[in-house]
Amino acid sequence: MRMRNSVSVEIALLVFVYTVGIWIWRHNTALDVASWYASVQEGKMRFTIAGRWFEFVSVPIFQFILLRWYFRMLIWFCFLLRVSRLKLHLLPAHPDRVGGLGFLGKSTLAFAPLLFAQGALLAGQIASRIFYNGQSVLSFKISILGFVVFLVVVVLAPLFLFTPQLARAKREGFAEYGALASSYVTEFDQKWFRRKVNDEQLLGTGDIQSLADLGNSFDVVSEMRAVPFVTDDVVRLLVVTIAPLLPLLLTIMPLDELITQTIKVIF
Repeated sequence: MRMRNSVSVEIALLVFVYTVGIWIWRHNTALDVASWYASVQEGKMRFTIAGRWFEFVSVPIFQFILLRWYFRMLIWFCFLLRVSRLKLHLLPAHPDRVGGLGFLGKSTLAFAPLLFAQGALLAGQIASRIFYNGQSVLSFKISILGFVVFLVVVVLAPLFLFTPQLARAKREGFAEYGALASSYVTEFDQKWFRRKVNDEQLLGTGDIQSLADLGNSFDVVSEMRAVPFVTDDVVRLLVVTIAPLLPLLLTIMPLDELITQTIKVIF
């Protein structure tokens, strides 16, 4: 909370967006052709009044808010790093298959609005180059793929901090539950197959059910994952990141034709 509410950090971000941020926007993001915020005169960009407002007010505010979100992601990473260094009491037989850390995978959904906004930002940048520079959306396919993968990896990467402890818990769980299973199965075998000293009837005994329960527990340990997220979590992040980019398909194919092709693929 102290890092999140740091005034010095926010002042540093403001200084950054009004220096480096504006320079980056002007030389890498702004269009180099005539548009609503600038015109080209004698080979130089001449910003309109609306363009100057866009450059010195709208863009810096946007960059400031975006960088604050990046900083909060950094705080989340630092928090998980500190937690991962604790001696966690991970339970190999926990039903979530990650020793009780399954809730961390669901925490990634909190970043879904940010990923959706990033996807919308990229879609806007690409659309501007399509409409003003005459480029095709297909020329950005590598950039789109790299952008989507990078964002999803950034959100999921902090969870890999728990991989060493999870892997160790799984190894120890195999050893402990393996020893327990060997002991129980040996006694079960001696009692019901060797029948050295046993006149108990099999019908109605709980030994069979206990053996089955032990097998289920061992299966849970063997299925324990080394990362506290599942495929569904990754798919959700990919979907929310890609969704804002889908309307760009309309720049290469009319809506009615796109629907027709989709129906043909499905049916």
